[in-house]
Order: sequence, then C-alpha cells, then structure tokens
Amino acid sequence: MQLGLAIPLALAVLAGVLGSHLAAPMPWAVEALAVGLLLAVSGRQPGLAMALAVVALVAAQLLMMRGGELAPGLTRQDLRLEGRLISVDSDTRLSRLVLDVAECRPLAEQLPACRDLERVRLSFFDAPAMVPGERWRLTVRLRPPSGFANPGTFDYRGWLWREGVQASGYVRREPPPRRLASAPFSLRRLALAHLDEQALSPRHRRWLAALTLGASERLETHDWELLNATGTTHLMVISGLHVGLVAAFALWMARGLARLVMPGSWRLAVWPWWLAGVAAVGYAGLAGLEPPALRAMIMTLVGLWVASGRHAPAPWQAWWLALALVLLADPLSAWRPGLWLSFAAVAWLILIWQGRPRPRGVTGWLWALTRSQLLLAPLMAAAVLLAFDRLAPAAPLVNLIAVPLVSSLLVPLGLLGWLTAWLPPLSALCWSLFGLLADGLAALLSLAASWLPLWRPLPSRVVPSGLALGLVALLWGLPGLVSRVRLVATSLLLLLVPLGLASSSPVPADGLLRVRVHDVGQGQLVELRTANYRALYDTGPRFGSGFMPLASLWPPGQRFDDVIISHADQDHAGGLPALREQHRVKRFLAPSSETLDVPFEPCEAGREWRRDGVLFRLLWPPADSADLSSNDRSCVLLASAGEDHLLITGDVGRDVERRLLGGLPPTVTLLVAGHHGSATSSGILLVRHLAPLHVVFSAARDNPFGHPAGPVVRRFRDVGSCLWSTALDGALTLWLGDDAPLDVRTERPAAWRQSGVGGGCLALESPH
Repeated sequence: MQLGLAIPLALAVLAGVLGSHLAAPMPWAVEALAVGLLLAVSGRQPGLAMALAVVALVAAQLLMMRGGELAPGLTRQDLRLEGRLISVDSDTRLSRLVLDVAECRPLAEQLPACRDLERVRLSFFDAPAMVPGERWRLTVRLRPPSGFANPGTFDYRGWLWREGVQASGYVRREPPPRRLASAPFSLRRLALAHLDEQALSPRHRRWLAALTLGASERLETHDWELLNATGTTHLMVISGLHVGLVAAFALWMARGLARLVMPGSWRLAVWPWWLAGVAAVGYAGLAGLEPPALRAMIMTLVGLWVASGRHAPAPWQAWWLALALVLLADPLSAWRPGLWLSFAAVAWLILIWQGRPRPRGVTGWLWALTRSQLLLAPLMAAAVLLAFDRLAPAAPLVNLIAVPLVSSLLVPLGLLGWLTAWLPPLSALCWSLFGLLADGLAALLSLAASWLPLWRPLPSRVVPSGLALGLVALLWGLPGLVSRVRLVATSLLLLLVPLGLASSSPVPADGLLRVRVHDVGQGQLVELRTANYRALYDTGPRFGSGFMPLASLWPPGQRFDDVIISHADQDHAGGLPALREQHRVKRFLAPSSETLDVPFEPCEAGREWRRDGVLFRLLWPPADSADLSSNDRSCVLLASAGEDHLLITGDVGRDVERRLLGGLPPTVTLLVAGHHGSATSSGILLVRHLAPLHVVFSAARDNPFGHPAGPVVRRFRDVGSCLWSTALDGALTLWLGDDAPLDVRTERPAAWRQSGVGGGCLALESPH
C-alpha cells in the first residue's frame, strides 16, 4: 500500500504540535529543526523539506500564541485596549466579553509592552449595550491565564489555552469605555434578530438557534444539563451531521436539476458536487466558523471528494487528510476533546463498515443506522468518560431515536423555515412543526435522564471504566471474532471491572488522616478524611459573579460528617449555599457569635472527638467570644494521627496565637498558615515553637493583598519548613499517621521545586 501524501502531512502537523511543547524545556529543538530543514533543502529532498516546513509552521503558530500571553509585570495594571468584540455573553448585571486585541498599551510608561496580546476574556459589570463585531476602547486590568488546580475538576487554564485566550480580567469604569466603530453587516446576527421577533416559545427559539445557526451560547444551563445527562450534546452544536445534511440536500437538489437539464450525462456532471461544497462552506460561515463548524466543514468537503469518486483518496487517506487540514487551519484544535471525539467516531465507522456491502432499501438503511449506533455507543461512552469524567447510561438508547429525529426532521424543518422566511405562513408552519418535535424530544430526554441519570465517577474509577468500555467496543467492532468469544469476554469485563473498582477505593486505612488543601483562590477549604469520616474546614469563597469554587470540586450528592466554619467571612464561608444545595452535612460547627444561613453547633475550645484512630480537638475560641473580632474568634483545629499533627488556625492574629502556645504540641507536621499568610498572623513565637515540617499558604495567585507576606515567608524559612502555596502548587494532598507516605502531592507540579538547594523543600520569597 502506498503511503501517499495525507499521512506524512498529518504526521508533520502533529509533530509541529508536539514540537511547540518541546521547544520550551528543550530550546535546542528549534535549532535542530532549522538544521534539519537546511540539510533537506541542500540535499535536494523536497518531500522531507516540505514536511519539516510544515512542522516549523505549526510550531511557530503555537509558540507565538504562547509567547503573546500577558507578561507577569502587567498583572493588575491599568491597560488601554482597542479591539473587536468576538462574543458577548450577558447574565443579569455581568457580561463576559471575548475581545480580539488590535492595540494594547499600558497607561504607566515604565511598564513592559503588551503589543503581542491578541485575545482576552473580560468581565464587565453593568456594561452598556454591546454587540459582537463592534470595535471598542476599554481600560482593563488583566492577569495571565490561570485557573484552579484540584483533583478531577475542570481545567480552566487549559480551556483558556484551547480558546486562544492570552489573558483574563475585568473592565474598569474609569476612564469610561468608548465604542469606536459599529459592527459590520452580519447575516448570522440578522438571522438571530429575525428569530427573536418570531412568536415562538423560549425553548423553541433557543433550540432553533443552536441547531440551525450554531448559536449554542443561547442554550441555558438546564438545556446543557439535560443534553449532558443523555449524551446528546453533539446534536446541539454545528457538527458534521448538520453541515453534512446541508451539503447532501444541496447535492440532491443540484443532481435533480442536472437530471432535468442534461438527462444523458447527469451522472457525469461535476458542478453539483461543487455546489454542495459551496453550500457546506456557506452554512459553516453562517454558523460563525467557530472551531466545531470549521472542523465539520473541512470533514464534509473531504467526504464530498471521497463520495464523488473523482480521483478521490481512499477512506483512510481521506481521514488523515481531513485531520491534517483541520490542525493546519486551527492548531489549537489538538487540545480540544471534540476534535478527537469526532475523528475517533469517523475512524470507527470506517473500520466497522470496511469491506461490507452498501445498505439497500429502507430496511437495510435502518439496520445500518441501528448497527452503527450500537457499535459506536460503547466507544464514544469510553471517550467521553476519559475526556470529561462523566458517563450518560441513557446515551445508546436515546441516540437511536434522537439522531434520526434530529437529522431527518428537526434540522431539515428548521432550515426549511429559513429558506421560506420570505413566506411567513410557510416558515411559521415549518417552525411550529419543529417546536412540536422539539418538545417531544425534550420530554424523551427528560424521561431518559430520570430513569438512567448521569454518572460522575470518582477520579479513581474513570480510567478502568473507560478502558473496559473501550475493550467492549473493540470486541464487538473488530471483524473476525466469533460471537461466543465476544459474549464471554464482555461478560468477564462486566464482572471484573466492578470488583476492581471496589478494591481500588481511595478511603484511607485506620489511623491515617488524608489532608487536602483545595485550590479555591483567595479563600480556604481543607478536606479531612479518615477511613469512615469526612469533614471540611471552611467552604471556600464566593465571588462577585456568584461563582463558588466548592460547586466544582465534587459531583452532587456527597456526604460530610462535619463542616467547620472558622468564621463568617466570605472567603471562608462563601461556599455554604453550594454545600447546602448540592450535598448532605450531618453537623455544622461555627463560633457561637457568628451568623450563618445554616443551623450549627458552637465551635468552642475543649471540644474533641475521635474517628478511626485520629483525634480532632478544637483549641479556640472560648465559650464567650462575642468581644473578639471576627478573625480572632476563628475556630482553631488540631488533628493528631499517631505522632503527626495538623494545625489550622483560621484567621486568628498573633495575640491569640500566643495564648494558644501552652496547648500546642512541640512540633506539627502540617500547618495551614493563618490568614492566608498575612503579616497579622504566623508570629515569630508560634513559628519557632512549632517549627512545622510543611506549611501551606491558601491564597490566590497575584492576589492584591500581598499574601503571603515576605516577613512571614522568611520566618518559616528560618526554621526549615517546606513552604507550599495553592497559588503556585494548586491543591495539596498530604497523609498523616505512623504508616503514612511522606510525600506531598501537588496538582500543579512546579519545575522550580525539582532543582536547586533543598530540592522539593525549596521555598520562594513572597512575590509581593
């Protein structure tokens, strides 16, 4: 078999994607690539030279994007931006903007330049009316792309990278924003405005916009929850299904016309295929040419080429060619799970149908659709589980109905309504029928989600479950296997996987305490776990937008034995609403003088309890704490597992720390630094008395308060403590107990901890 051009091209593009990551830790990779390109040119090897040029082109695009990220010296500085709005998402008072930057200039002259900044994401409270496509001048404060790093949670930093966002921040009110130019004409915006004027129900309007115009941003949270729970999200974004339908319809109409005007040679006519390609490009452009639409357009064009049979590549060559073209057009797609899900699905369909005769008749096509969906379901379920940590058990059965319903009725009716928009009665009839079918589909999805709800497994169960589903797909999809072998192997997998999941429980053994300091920004949330006991110390913050980091840490339905609220400040108790709504808590503990929205028992010095060989003791506040400030009446918790001790002091100040010295052990294994590392806490007497082995600062990256304070950092360094920060390291997990492992696991491993004096205990000065 000849290798052809598609596979080398795709491999060159993938090498460029990989090379962009190798260039940072291995700068010599750039020089090696340049030398290789020169040798290929001088040696008259055009194929090799072209492949190396493609590698260099893709790597250069990604490196330039990475190099354009906001310089650390510009964090929280006033910057003047001019650019075009890409998207505007408004929710009550808060608007979220994505801006393509044309010009960036710091207002202070001594600051570094920001001319390489290309795209930013902004929050804007009480924003004026703003429309995508407009050009604005804004004064903003930004920070480099960042996000929380917690086990098994959404990678916001990775999402910003995939979207090409090089900084995020907020718009300042002064000087006031200024509109520089109105939005140019947009057929998509005109269509959405026309849709808003129609007498349709809100759901019909949302679904029609998403299914026909790719306006998935109009879908509401409960729409996404229903789609995720039933594994039908792919139906509501502009994908190969939608673009392919438009192309197929255009091809059918054009070939019918060709048959009328040229009866003898209509099968040889080329122009219907070109017209179908133009229709696919036009529809993807109408949908905004966002990454899913761009990917679908390229795959559809390659598919049309293969279907035409005119000097067309074989299916696998076409698959590699489409992959190469998609990554060339948008290298960031390599980090989008949707790309690999789409190409995995197409590859699997090619594999399971290779060598089989084409279906004939209605019965044949129905059987082909059913067989494809049943063989595709376990593979897609495995891919979604590994990519998104969720599994929709109802997806295989629901998609058997939803896919033909959407592709054969909903999308054609929606598009026909647009084509007949100049005849309002006919358009209204099409959209009324669309609405009836949409309501029926929504009812079906709701019923399926209630019978077979979405499963969000624990992180330890994701990989074995995903691999098991992938093996089931291979057993039934690969040709040549006897049915008896497939049945026996599938039964063994279904029996062994639950046993493996049960044996890989993450619950600690007796006498051990797992401490996890979560990364929640400028706030505090510590999870404590023994063999049969689970507690939280604080619930993290609640931000001005209403977002609570606690809501993203675990799937709903968790059970906590105790939740200790150190005090009522928003950075410690802000996550209470999410905790109360999504999870179950047996007992709340808080200082008696605080006011909270939940019933609680008093957190008082002298209270203690033992769970699974681990002793928990409250050292502060006293019973009468009304005269203390909110910070100084924080609950102080000491947990002891064997010879190891954990101390969490909340936000108490140095005066309270001195009063606690008599009741503290001579040393502690882990100290969660008081008040996020503020200079008002972690006094020199406490630091020298405890000499903690590990210290964790729970603070936000680039926070405006200067946490941790320089003097506090130096005090702990002087006594030899290992210093950790959620701002730099993400969530930290440590085990306490006589047989506990000694290492600290971080969710954001830092390169600087792997070298230099002190190795993993090397500490940095405060960046402030």
